[in-house]
Amino acid sequence: MDARGEAEHFVNFEREFHLGMLPTEQPHPKSRGFGELVAQDTRAGIGMLQAVDDDVVVAARRVFGSPEFRRLVDALSGALERSGRICFSGCGATGRLSILLEAAHRTFWRDARARLGDTPEANVALRAEDAVVSIMTGGDYALVRSLESFEDYVSFGRQQAAEAGLGRGDVLVAITEGGETSSVIGTVWQALESGAEVFFACNNPPEVLAAHVERSRRVIDEPHIVKLDLSSGPMAVAGSTRMQATTMELLVIGGAVEMALWRHLRTALPAHARDRLDLGRETSAEEYATHFSSLLGDLAAPRSVDAMAAWVEMEESLLRNKSAMTYFGSEYLLDVFTDTTERAPTFSFPPFRKCDDGRSLRPVAFVKNPLCSTAETWHRMLGREPRCLGWDGATYQRLGAAEAIWRNPPPLHPGELFKFLVGNEDDPSRYSAPGDSAGLVLVGAEAAGCGPDAVLGNAFAACAARFPAHGVLAVGPVAPIAGHGGIVRHVGCRLPWSSIRLWDHLAIKLVLNTISTATAARLGRVVSNWMAHVETTNKKLIDRGTRLVAELAGLSYAEACIELYRTRAELARVPVSGEDRLSPVAATLARLGRRKVKASA
Repeated sequence: MDARGEAEHFVNFEREFHLGMLPTEQPHPKSRGFGELVAQDTRAGIGMLQAVDDDVVVAARRVFGSPEFRRLVDALSGALERSGRICFSGCGATGRLSILLEAAHRTFWRDARARLGDTPEANVALRAEDAVVSIMTGGDYALVRSLESFEDYVSFGRQQAAEAGLGRGDVLVAITEGGETSSVIGTVWQALESGAEVFFACNNPPEVLAAHVERSRRVIDEPHIVKLDLSSGPMAVAGSTRMQATTMELLVIGGAVEMALWRHLRTALPAHARDRLDLGRETSAEEYATHFSSLLGDLAAPRSVDAMAAWVEMEESLLRNKSAMTYFGSEYLLDVFTDTTERAPTFSFPPFRKCDDGRSLRPVAFVKNPLCSTAETWHRMLGREPRCLGWDGATYQRLGAAEAIWRNPPPLHPGELFKFLVGNEDDPSRYSAPGDSAGLVLVGAEAAGCGPDAVLGNAFAACAARFPAHGVLAVGPVAPIAGHGGIVRHVGCRLPWSSIRLWDHLAIKLVLNTISTATAARLGRVVSNWMAHVETTNKKLIDRGTRLVAELAGLSYAEACIELYRTRAELARVPVSGEDRLSPVAATLARLGRRKVKASA
């Protein structure tokens, strides 16, 4: 089938993936002209992005007061009480969120065991640590690289949920920003059939989904599935659900996890053991929205905006000069990792590459832990050993995968994951250009405890000594102690105590989302409030790219789709080399000549 035929098939027979009617896929009126504004005034552009975050506060107050939220807290605490399991499932940004929620829960119980010491109560912590698990479409390998088309298969989600062994007494919380991701919906049906209690959290109104997307309607109409309507409206950049949608999910579902933990601790541990954990005061449902509003206010303060803007302009300068940034971190490396990997599919930046890959482009951003090896870094980030798919060709064929997948199954095992050198191994490729920089990210208490003689500070200094430049980005109430050398940017904000460090995770997410989006926009990868360099690796992204071409080139949806497929076919015949990395959407717009959109980095 030629490009026109493929496009016509998508237009006429893939209507379930035409998602322009969903609020999360539409441009936000508050951020129109963002790309052009931030190119002229970084601080004003950041303010425009932050204004959209205010929508989350209003939506969160509604959700925290809803019966569905109370039912979620009841279900999570009930699972902990009866030694059941809690499973979060997602794909892409929500898959990374699911892994983060599991890791945050594990970190709490790991720290609790250390505080409880050699006591009988420490055994409670040991058992509880494994109570939360996560499913990411494609397994943990997809943390690093988006797996082409995996989210389009309901069968893949079913298989992963079956392998997780969910059953009666367990709880599945399926998280999908759009509410229509096929693989996540697959985990819903498998868990429901296995007897687990199922929650379906999405960021579009259920009635809109039910009216337009059949696979979503079936979930919404199923009375045994509890629906969590987390809708807060369009994203700051159209379709970039890693921003407000995932923030809303982290705030609400993270709040539910923390409230459930409090209930469990009251019955699982005696008062003297709870005192040793220094748990502080329990947070009520309504206080979560209030704390979040305060966090947004702190991040919008002039000094915080100035710090983020300075970091944006520094990164922009690096990338314009073909240099790269390597982020270093420890306790919050998974948060940094998430934002950094998501820059590739969102803005067509080169993705992470393996240590034995000498052909792919060098990533403009990467992450490393200065304290330990790659294998240990993965274990520390996840709080467990990596869970990778071990499916062979026969399994993919049984699941109905495309022939290209089952004939040549992608290597997704831990050995391949460990080829991404995110540990403290020396990697000369990260400091091979004159302006390459190392940036240490510190969050909350890390900044206060990371002086020049601290373990983390010393480890970073040793790694950063190889780089032409280095600096520190600190997020939290206090700036780091002087002595690291290089520039220090402090984004000041209050971080209330949280058992799962929820406010720390939210703060660094908001800061890094703002920095990476503003940097990409200043490099011309955002037109108004559309991702002009979006990838098209699955059907949802093909639809998003088609709508973008239609909007900016003045074509009908069908005409735009044909032009996009023509570009995809052309790019498939042209090998990527040198500094070229083409986005099919940007290349289509450049070829049509309707907008001045650069087709390459």
